[in-house]
Amino acid sequence: MSSGKVRVLVLRSAGTNCNVETAFAFSHSGASVDEVHLERLFSGKVKMADYHIMALPGGFSYGDDIASGRIFANELRLRLGADIARFIKDKKLIIGICNGFQILVKAGILPGPFDAAAADHQTVTLTNNDSGKFEDRWTHLKVEGASVWTEGLKDVIHVPVAHGEGKFVPLNDTLMRSLAANGQVAFRYVRPDGARGVYPDNPNGAVDDVAGITDVTGRILGLMPHPERHFLFTQHPFWTRLPKRSGLGDGARIFENGINYVKKNLL
Repeated sequence: MSSGKVRVLVLRSAGTNCNVETAFAFSHSGASVDEVHLERLFSGKVKMADYHIMALPGGFSYGDDIASGRIFANELRLRLGADIARFIKDKKLIIGICNGFQILVKAGILPGPFDAAAADHQTVTLTNNDSGKFEDRWTHLKVEGASVWTEGLKDVIHVPVAHGEGKFVPLNDTLMRSLAANGQVAFRYVRPDGARGVYPDNPNGAVDDVAGITDVTGRILGLMPHPERHFLFTQHPFWTRLPKRSGLGDGARIFENGINYVKKNLL
């Protein structure tokens, strides 16, 4: 890996299937990206500390056995907990998309603070969609909170979802109010005009329409929708009917923000 370059670790396991698109988004934004199987971290052949950003992409890790992201989350927390704690302490960035978001909440990394040894490490979850089916559709997201990842985004962005277990549920109402008050709600499902809606605007029945959250620092982001699937303008299903803006789509700024943060703060 070249010196002075933003280095991104895209983690994968059996069943991960969005690693290539996620790696493309970061590399197209100017980073040096390695797609690494989880086992290479376990063996010590690859070191988490060598990277500035860790990305957990979408897919169906370990076949979603037990529950979506559960096995991957347990592996991270129990076998790499100390490495993750150091990564976070060093003010590096983490992003989890779809299955990656499921992994982050089930490992207790979100909403944080992360404690690998905590018995009650999980305080929110992502569970079965209210519709009882896999939801594959484009959604509008209201951008909220304050995060490294969301800086400069439009008020409402358009990105797709593709999941069967995407319903955000907090432990209780008190926690939900705390997340909102702390600015940890990064995205909410909305109608095209930005107003709160119902199904299918909220495709999974998420509590308070939550589509993504951060930790209190804003450096760790998890979201169910796929920004890497609207990285290029031409990935939008109606791109030929929309005003030509640029070669990039609504999700591109998220990846660019991560790269810019590292350049300003970690290099």
